[in-house]
Amino acid sequence: MIQLNKVNTLIPLLLAACMILFSHASQAAIDTFEFENAQQEKTFHELTKLLRCPKCQNQNIADSNAELAKDLRNKTYELVKQGQSKDQVVDYMVARFGNFVRYDPPVTPATIFLWLGPLLFVVFGLLVLIRQIKKQPAKEDNLDDQEQQKLQQLLKQHAKDTKS
Repeated sequence: MIQLNKVNTLIPLLLAACMILFSHASQAAIDTFEFENAQQEKTFHELTKLLRCPKCQNQNIADSNAELAKDLRNKTYELVKQGQSKDQVVDYMVARFGNFVRYDPPVTPATIFLWLGPLLFVVFGLLVLIRQIKKQPAKEDNLDDQEQQKLQQLLKQHAKDTKS
C-alpha cells in the first residue's frame, strides 16, 4: 500500500516536470497576418519567398526564424497592407539592405563580375593552359650518329643475352 502511494505521488510530479521542460515549444510565436483580400495575402507570401534573410543568407524571410527575418516579414506585411506593389516593396528592401536581399540580383555594374566571374575564370584558365602548351619546346627524338651506333650495340648485346 505504501509503494502504491509513492507511485501515485510520483506520476503528477513527473507530469509537471515534463510540462515545464517542454513548455518552451508551445510558447513559440507563430506569425498570423490578416489581410483585406486574397490578392494582398498572395503578394505577401510571394514577397516573403522572394526576399533573402540578410542574417541567414541561405533562407528566405518566410523560412527563417531569425529576429531580423521576423522584422522583415512584419515590414513586408505593413507595406502590403498599405497597398504597395511587389516591386515597391522589393525596392524598399533593396534600398535598405542592398541587392543582397534578393535571391536574383539584377545585372548592374556592381554585380556584373558576380554574373560573369565564373565564365571569365574558365576562359582565363584555358588561355593560360594553351599558352603553357605552346611554350613547351618540341621534343626531338632524333639521335646523332654516335648515339645511334651506341643504341645498335646495346640492342645487339641485349639480343645475345636473351638467346643465351
